[in-house]
Amino acid sequence: MPELKKRETAYKLRIIDLLRGNQIFEESNELNKRLKFLELGNKKIVRINIMGNVVDKYESEGERRFATLTLDDGSGQIRIRVFGYEVSRFSDISYGDTLLVIGVLRFFNNELYILPELIKKHDSRYLLVRKLEIEKALKFNNYQPKKQEIKALREEVIDLIKISEEREGIDKDEIIMKIKAEPELISQEIQKLLEEGIAYEPRPGRVRYLG
Repeated sequence: MPELKKRETAYKLRIIDLLRGNQIFEESNELNKRLKFLELGNKKIVRINIMGNVVDKYESEGERRFATLTLDDGSGQIRIRVFGYEVSRFSDISYGDTLLVIGVLRFFNNELYILPELIKKHDSRYLLVRKLEIEKALKFNNYQPKKQEIKALREEVIDLIKISEEREGIDKDEIIMKIKAEPELISQEIQKLLEEGIAYEPRPGRVRYLG
């Protein structure tokens, strides 16, 4: 009986983590490089599980059919590609849809992309759930942000709250989703602004600028 090949783990990651990973290729010529795996910390990643919003959709014309979706999860963007008859899988997907995608990492024309195995629509609120879930999983790294990073994050939070005054404030969850930083760090900076009187809560979960 032939030995069954173990299926690779589909890691839950942020798009920015994929883009930062070290791309390891099989031995081949430069014009036809084949991705072996993505090295991220002590992990060798072949399959991934990501969530994001569709910000672009493209379908080719002619005999060599292919289509792409560009996903954005608030940390970065990556494309999903399908070919031939698989193009029909994108037919009911529109700009702004929130998708869960499980697939295999591929590399072509100097670009990392995803060849999807599963594509499923979700409520956009699941993006926040996923961001919090990933942050919890990454805590083992014990990453300590630098002072200048915290300062920049604080300024970004303040600017976002200020801009939102024209619509009478902004929800904390929206701040967390819009800023490319760990949710816990963002929450800490919001709390500091509330304690310092720079911002206030007109109602639980919503923040306004006080100055």
